[in-house]
Amino acid sequence: VQLQASGGGLAQAGGSLRLSCAASGTIFSINSMGWYRQAPGKQRELVAVITGDDETNFADSVKGRFTISRDGAKNTAYLQMNSLKAEDTAVYYCNAKVQRQYYLAPTDYWGQGTQVTVSS
Repeated sequence: VQLQASGGGLAQAGGSLRLSCAASGTIFSINSMGWYRQAPGKQRELVAVITGDDETNFADSVKGRFTISRDGAKNTAYLQMNSLKAEDTAVYYCNAKVQRQYYLAPTDYWGQGTQVTVSS
């Protein structure tokens, strides 16, 4: 399974960016998809996650500003980031918990990371 993330870049404070993450390969089902981020000198943290039942969970720091959605037919998740702040600057990593076959347990897969930089 490969995860291809796209959409990072540079934005001004108050602006918006949209990240996409597409999963490909041998996939029976995707239990959840989401993003984590890691700023310099900090630990990786959960940003947002969406399950196969469309349940969502967000870090407190992004609630009300970020939304997450998915297209099950395309095995793709989207992170819409609005009202960006300088503290959102980090490398964002896509994550998916994928069941490759019905008889296998879900496994974590990670994308390559995409840089998001917010200038104040």
